[in-house]
Amino acid sequence: MEVGQKFPLTIKRLGINGEGVGFYKRNVVFVKGAIPGEEVTVKLTKVSPKFAEAEIMAIRKASEFRQEAPCPVYSECGGCQLQHMTYDAQLMNKRDIVVQAFEKYAKEIAETTEIRPTIGMDNPWNYRNKSQFQVRKEGKRVYAGLFAEGTNELLNINDCLVQHPVTSKITVATRKILQKLNITIYDGKTLNDLVRTIVVRTGVRSGETQVCLVTTRHELPHKKELIERIKKIDPSIVSITQNVNREKTSLIFGPDTYILDGKEAIHEKLGEFAFDLSTRAFFQLNPEQTVHLYNEIKKAAALTGKENVVDAYCGVGTIGMWLAEGAREVRGMDNVDEAIADAKYNARTNENLQHVRFFPGSADKWLFRWSKEDYRPDVICVDPPRTGLEPGFIRTVLKIKPKRFVYTSCNPSTLARDLKELSKAYNVEYIQPVDMFPQTAQVECVVKLTLKK
Repeated sequence: MEVGQKFPLTIKRLGINGEGVGFYKRNVVFVKGAIPGEEVTVKLTKVSPKFAEAEIMAIRKASEFRQEAPCPVYSECGGCQLQHMTYDAQLMNKRDIVVQAFEKYAKEIAETTEIRPTIGMDNPWNYRNKSQFQVRKEGKRVYAGLFAEGTNELLNINDCLVQHPVTSKITVATRKILQKLNITIYDGKTLNDLVRTIVVRTGVRSGETQVCLVTTRHELPHKKELIERIKKIDPSIVSITQNVNREKTSLIFGPDTYILDGKEAIHEKLGEFAFDLSTRAFFQLNPEQTVHLYNEIKKAAALTGKENVVDAYCGVGTIGMWLAEGAREVRGMDNVDEAIADAKYNARTNENLQHVRFFPGSADKWLFRWSKEDYRPDVICVDPPRTGLEPGFIRTVLKIKPKRFVYTSCNPSTLARDLKELSKAYNVEYIQPVDMFPQTAQVECVVKLTLKK
């Protein structure tokens, strides 16, 4: 195969990044925008020893699940990968992505375990409660949006269809205010100019919104007028902050945050629990679907009120708090000190959580230490990063052997790899995919494991 070569291709399945996957002379070919079941003519754009990439030249036989993507910048943006596919088909294919991962990395589990249909949303649009849009200036015009896929070109986005409408409204109005006040805009190269990013987070249940301007330095020209104008954009705005990021980096936030007006944090609820969200605090981006995810975790944990529960990789403690009602005791741990501080605060400010405690440090370190003190959890819940579980943590779990293990994963490949190891001591009862990010190729899973007898 060589770049520029054209040939017909039948798309067999969906890849982990949302691309169609076909086979040409036993070579894997990834085709952006193609749907399983379609027959297409493609042109190769990249050839490597293990796979090739191609673009669609013509669709010879379209899938019944193909639709016109409603977003005007969908093909350029890359933030969503599946808008060209009906939502029912997205859910089916996300389950298939999970099946593929297990067939590749843990075939025995794939053959013997129930992989359930994906839990979707009633309305798979406007679900993200937080936007982080970069800003740039072209002539006199300030624009805000996301970088086009694989480029440094910023796309101006007035209405992102997966964002909560109030975040889009406030972002557009804020960039117009920056333009009117002639406040300098970061060019992505030097740190001489000022505003880098507009961050807006809204409390879906509380109706409170925070606006943060990320800047290259603390000094803010036209500060009073800027604040007054932002406040008038929408009555939900109760907090305006400034974060200073002095580094040439792709990271959004710097270390220093200042309150410009209103409260330090906005209020939000998840189920019966309340949270105060400061500018840099982590919180789930899709709170509506998070409730479904956490209820699946609770279902898998099968608590009776007698169990000691460990919430490993606990972050700000939301899963541990969600399980607290059915547990004798909950202990959570995380390597990020800031997250543990937030978790402790969250536990203090909610009722009936006196039996929930959080500890800074690695999960395997604490489990090993507690086992020496004769404390062994009945149930362990994990929600690790995309890289999966640390090998040392898995070894510790296999040594202390809790009765149940609930694994929440955002990466089917590392999930399959880890479950293959855990299955040495555990039965994998079922795998439940959950769609946390509709219109994208991402899929979350909740897995229930029980100790073998």
